[in-house]
Amino acid sequence: MNEATSPIFGNLNWQVTPYTDLLRDVNSSTIVGAGAASVLVLGTIAGVALLTYMRWWGPLYRNWLTSPDAKKIGIMYIALALIMLARGIIEGFVMRTHQATALGTLAQQESGLVAPDHFAQLFSTHGTIMIFFVAMPLLIGLINFVLPQQLGARDMAFPVVNQVSLGLTTVGAALVMISLLIGKFGTGGWTMYPPYTGIEYSPGEGVDYWLWAILISGIGSTLTGMNFAVTIFKERAPGMHFMRMPLFCWTSLCVAIMMIYAMPALTVSSAMLALDRYAGFHFFTNEAGGNMMNYANIFWMFGHPEVYILILPAFGVFSEISSTYSGKRLYGYTSLVIASMSIAVISFTVWLHHFFTMGQSAGVNIAFGIATMIIGIPTGVKIYDWMATMWRGRVRITAPIVYLTGFFLLFVIGGLSGIILANPSIDYQVHNSTFLVAHFHNVIIPGVLYGMLAGIHYWFPKAFGFRLDEAWGRRTAFLFVGGFVFTFLPLYVLGLMGMPRRSPTFQNPDFMPWMYIAGFGAVLMLCALTSLFWTFWTSYRNRLALAVPGGDPWNGSTLEWSTPAPAPEWTFPRIPHVQARHDWGETKRSNDPWRAPKQYCDIEMPSNTPHGLLIAGASFCFAFAMVWHIWWLAILSFLAVPGLIALRGMMIIEPKIIKAAEVEEADCRFRQQVANLSAVTRADEETSRNRGVPDVSEFAG
Repeated sequence: MNEATSPIFGNLNWQVTPYTDLLRDVNSSTIVGAGAASVLVLGTIAGVALLTYMRWWGPLYRNWLTSPDAKKIGIMYIALALIMLARGIIEGFVMRTHQATALGTLAQQESGLVAPDHFAQLFSTHGTIMIFFVAMPLLIGLINFVLPQQLGARDMAFPVVNQVSLGLTTVGAALVMISLLIGKFGTGGWTMYPPYTGIEYSPGEGVDYWLWAILISGIGSTLTGMNFAVTIFKERAPGMHFMRMPLFCWTSLCVAIMMIYAMPALTVSSAMLALDRYAGFHFFTNEAGGNMMNYANIFWMFGHPEVYILILPAFGVFSEISSTYSGKRLYGYTSLVIASMSIAVISFTVWLHHFFTMGQSAGVNIAFGIATMIIGIPTGVKIYDWMATMWRGRVRITAPIVYLTGFFLLFVIGGLSGIILANPSIDYQVHNSTFLVAHFHNVIIPGVLYGMLAGIHYWFPKAFGFRLDEAWGRRTAFLFVGGFVFTFLPLYVLGLMGMPRRSPTFQNPDFMPWMYIAGFGAVLMLCALTSLFWTFWTSYRNRLALAVPGGDPWNGSTLEWSTPAPAPEWTFPRIPHVQARHDWGETKRSNDPWRAPKQYCDIEMPSNTPHGLLIAGASFCFAFAMVWHIWWLAILSFLAVPGLIALRGMMIIEPKIIKAAEVEEADCRFRQQVANLSAVTRADEETSRNRGVPDVSEFAG
C-alpha cells in the first residue's frame, strides 16, 4: 500500500492488486493469487454477460432482489452460501496442497505452494467464509424458506427487515470476496485476536476487511434472530401450539434466541477492535491500560453459542428426514424439544474452554470443563432418538439418509474428541496442534454441512418444483463423507505427533505420509463440490422428468407438503387450522386430504421494495470506504443508511392484494392437477412416476 493518501481515493491505488505482485515477483504464490483474482473478475463478467444476453436483469430485479417473500429470500441466502462454499473448499484444497509440499529443511525452512503470508490469508479467509458466509447463510436461508410454511404462516413477521438482513449479509460476503482483487485480507485467523491485529502489528487494509464484513453481517444476523423469534411467537397458524410445532421449528426458535443474545457480543468485540485501530483507543492494549483477554472473553461469549447456532438447524433437519424417510413418527418428540432448549442454554456457559491455555485458575478451568462435558448429554439424547426413529422403519437410502448416516458415524467421533478436549490438562497439550483442527472440523462438517445439504435435497422440490437427481445426490453425499474422512481424520494423528496448526511449513519428514492422505482427501472434497453443482445442473436439465407438481414427493407429515411445488407467493389459499402435531399426515389419513376450502378471501401480502437493496449498497460503500480511508464516501454512505430508513418510514406503502378469484383459480387448478396424477408408493419415489402425490394408504409421518 502506498503511504501517500489521496483526498479522493484514500489509500486506494493501482499497487494493491495481486497482478502488481505477480509483475513484481513471479512465483507459485503470486500466480495462485493472480489466478484467484482472475476467477473473480471473469466470473463477474460472465455473470453480467449472461444476465444481459438472457434479458434477466428486469426479472431478477422485480421478482427477486426487491421481493420481501421469505421463500425467495431463503433461496437467495442459500445461493450466496453455495457461491462462498465453492471459494471455501477451493481455499481448503490450496492449503492442503501447500502443506503436502511444505516439508522444509534447516537450510531452507520456507517451502510449499504459497508464501507464508499468503497461507495466513488463506486460513483466515477460509475460516471466516465457512463460519459466517457459508454456514450462517445456509441455516438462515433454510429457516427462511421452511419456517413460515411449517408454521402455517404466509411470511415472516417483518418481511422488509428480512430483506435488509439478506442485504447486510451479502455486503459482508462481498467485502471478503473483493479482498481477492483489491488489497489483502487479514492474517490473524477467523478470530482476529489482538494484539496481533492491532494497528501496530497489522497496519493496512487486511484486518479492516474482516472487521467491516463481520460488523455489518453481524447486525443483519441479529435482526434475523429477532425476526425468527417474533414469527414463531406471533405468526403460528390457529391450533399450532408450541408442542405441535415440528422439531425444525423448535430448533429455529432456539437459534433465534441464541442469535439475539450472542451476535451482539461479536458486534461489541469487533467495534472495540475497530475503535482501537481507527481512533487510537486501547481496549486491548495491555501496556496502555487495556486487556487483550477482554477480547477473548467477549468474542467467545459469541463464539461458542455460535457453534450451536450453526448446528441446531441441522439437528432440526435430521429430525425431519429421519422420520419422513423411515415412514415413522419421530421418536421422543418431547425429549428432543427439551434437549434442544438445554443445548441453547448450556451453550452460553462453556465459552472459556476456548482458552484453557491462557492462564485462568485451575478452579475456573475445571468448572468450564465440566460444563463442556455436560452439554454432550442432550446432544447424545438427540442421536439416540433419531436412531430409535429409524429402528425397524422402512428406511429409503436417499441422499439425505446418506448424509444422516455419515453424521452418525463422524459426528460421534467429533463429539468424543470434544469430551477429551474438555479436560483442561489434555487440552493444554494439544490445543495448538492439528488435533484441534480435526476436532472442530469433525463437528462442523458432519454436523452442519451434511445437515444443510440434506435439507437442501429434502426441500428442493418445494422450492423449484422438481426433485434433485437421486443418483448424483448420493454420489455427492458419499464424496463429501469420504473426502472428510481422508482430509481430517489424519489431522488427529498429526496433532498427537506434534504438528502445529496454522503452520505454513514443517521440518519433520514423519508428517509427510499423513499430509499426502489429507491432500488426497482435499481432492475428494473438490470432487464433491463439483458433483454438488453437477447435481443441480443435471437435475435442471431433466426437470420435466423430475417434476413434482403435486407438492408432496416424500409423503411428508408437516404443513409445507400440503401446497403446490413450487409454492405460490401466498403459500396457503387459506391459513390452515392445525389439529394435530403432524397435521398434514393426519389429514392424509382422512378421506380427502386435498379438499378445497369452503370459501376464498383476498390475501394481503407485502409489496416489493428496493429499500433492502439500497441499504445494502450504501452499507457496502461505507465499509469499502472505511477500509481504504475514503472519508468523503464513508460520510455520504453512512448518512444514506438512516436517510433510507427515514424515507421508508415516511412513505405510504400499500400492500399487495391478491384477489380471492385469483387465489381460487390457482388453487382449484392445483387440486385438479393432483386429482389427475397417479399416487406413488414409497418404492417408486425415485422414479419418474413420482409426481408429488403419495399413496396415502401408506403411513405418513
